[in-house]
Amino acid sequence: MMPKLAAFGKVLGPKGLMPNPKLGTVTTDLETAIDNIKKGQIEYRTNKEGLVNLSIGKVSFSADALIENYNSIFEIIKTKRPSSVKGEYIKGISVSSTMGPGIKVTKD
Repeated sequence: MMPKLAAFGKVLGPKGLMPNPKLGTVTTDLETAIDNIKKGQIEYRTNKEGLVNLSIGKVSFSADALIENYNSIFEIIKTKRPSSVKGEYIKGISVSSTMGPGIKVTKD
């Protein structure tokens, strides 16, 4: 299917929607891919400025589930800190809906 989908690469690529074998969105092992998604596999993107874009939940999630997801992801990001990074690693966090304004998260 990838050769047929490649025709849409110019549209899907800049939006970050193009399937990618490195992310596991292109695979021949469909059963494992579905299993990983059901177990809560997280996909995230980073850019050269150091921003991390990811989803912590959906509107249908309870507040407790969203807080649990946020705390888990925050801990993972802190543990992935490269040893070469000096000073403050996480400078700010904001949370937003897909097309909504960002709300700054405080350190309290």
